[in-house]
Amino acid sequence: MIAAVPNFGIALPEIILTGLTLILLMVGTFGKERSMGLVSALSVLSCAITIVLVLLTDGARATGFENLFVVDHFASFMKILVLIGSALAIVMSGGYLQREKLQRPEFPVLILLATVGMMLMISANDIISLYVGLELQSLALYVLAAFHRDTIRSAEAGLKYFVLGALASGVLLYGATLVYGFTGTTSFDKLATLHPVEGVQTVGLLIGMALVASGLIFKVSAVPFHMWTPDVYEGAPTPVTAMFAVAPKIAAMALLVRLMMGAFGPLVHQWQEIILVISVLSMLLGGYAAIVQRNVKRLMAYSSIANVGYILLGLAAGTERGVESVLIYLAIYLFMTAGAFGVILAMRRDGHMVEQLSDLAGLSQTRPALALAMTIFMFSLGGIPPLAGFIGKLYVFKAALDAGNHAATAAVANSFYVAAGLGAAISVVSMFYYLWIIKIIYIDPPAAPLDRPAGAGLSGVVLVTALFTLLFAFAPVVGPIVGWADAAAQSLAR
Repeated sequence: MIAAVPNFGIALPEIILTGLTLILLMVGTFGKERSMGLVSALSVLSCAITIVLVLLTDGARATGFENLFVVDHFASFMKILVLIGSALAIVMSGGYLQREKLQRPEFPVLILLATVGMMLMISANDIISLYVGLELQSLALYVLAAFHRDTIRSAEAGLKYFVLGALASGVLLYGATLVYGFTGTTSFDKLATLHPVEGVQTVGLLIGMALVASGLIFKVSAVPFHMWTPDVYEGAPTPVTAMFAVAPKIAAMALLVRLMMGAFGPLVHQWQEIILVISVLSMLLGGYAAIVQRNVKRLMAYSSIANVGYILLGLAAGTERGVESVLIYLAIYLFMTAGAFGVILAMRRDGHMVEQLSDLAGLSQTRPALALAMTIFMFSLGGIPPLAGFIGKLYVFKAALDAGNHAATAAVANSFYVAAGLGAAISVVSMFYYLWIIKIIYIDPPAAPLDRPAGAGLSGVVLVTALFTLLFAFAPVVGPIVGWADAAAQSLAR
């Protein structure tokens, strides 16, 4: 019997991006350091081509490769966010790599390989394809974390991320074996149709689900699997930190949403409150631990943990509106976080990176445009209206309150009300350190002036992300994004 030919068309963006990446790998291999600029430019072009292909192949839900791979509006939305994040990371890295004498063409190639893994994660429809995509992403990111191998900090960051990432992968695999052992399948679609009776099967499936979810919660750096984030963010090269903060986190969150809402959707009442607790703990730890940080990259690490807490609040709702709020928040988070890291990358003095908050002193007098951009990003991260961050939190809180209004029991309803209230309170607390940064920028006596930013790429990223963050609330910007997020959420709920 002749096996059916796989439908390669649904994976056309991944196939084309993989082919382009391999071509660029050969260009970099033969061209060595002198080909760095060409490989970087072509890498950004490859991301742009892939975005066009994703848009062209966007449509009704379809599966392929023996049901291991799925495409739908949800996958298209998340893939475009990942591709934008990867492209921004490559653009922002140019000047840094040149000044640090790290112009090795494998840098953008590794980002593209990680991006292919992220896209496979987003379209995973089986625990097997989930793991393949996750490891393809992770292996490239381990190398990127230690890319500045001549410095102890970067080597330490790479080692910590590798060891803890390997542990998380082991936990995920063990959970996958339990899921398969108690259900006989690893397919998301088949798991979604199971209704196990109370007893050993349900207990085993729940334990397996918890372990698989734990592996993904590590990737999004939520409490209690957040411990690697501050050290890796601080030690990794700053463009790599910017990459970690956006694209991989978006891909892992997309996979977590698909897994919990799809494969484990029938068990929503079992995992809902667990995700809610993780959300609240992430908001609390990220919001309060950031207060004592004096290194701006560590502060951004704790800020990202808090933001993950807000995103998980939307997932905990377990509804279509909750998924929509997650997608909107991730789109906003991508731009305001990338912009903040763009400002951090511009913080150089006498040719050397500076990362302490005190180095921002008097920035408004020495670099007013950069100071204004940083102010926009800090206010947005704090949730000040009408900036983009406020809109994202508004959608998440609304989804949580709606879930509370329709909860099956009063206890669950109260849990959502308390979580939303705590989230709002922690937003107020977080404004302490965001306002502290703005106070340093505008009030403290000027430090020695920073170097002018190298290249137009970094300045362009800061400008575009600042405009997006500032203008998101206006209908021409927010309308299409919210509309697409709504369609993506509906396709996932199907």
